[in-house]
Amino acid sequence: MLNLAMIPLLNRPNELRTHIRGALNNGVTREEIREVFLQVAVYAGVPAAVDSFRIAREVFHEFDTE
Repeated sequence: MLNLAMIPLLNRPNELRTHIRGALNNGVTREEIREVFLQVAVYAGVPAAVDSFRIAREVFHEFDTE
């Protein structure tokens, strides 16, 4: 979960996508992932969080359709 908070700071969307998928596969809930990105908004800025939420939404959709 720490990686989910740090990767947006580095502006690495492809890596974030991979780590979100890995988190879901390892039992992290969607709500927990969203909470991480709320903290990203507070400490790294809203633009980084908005991108993270968008990527998470895409990964959630892909995860559901598999």
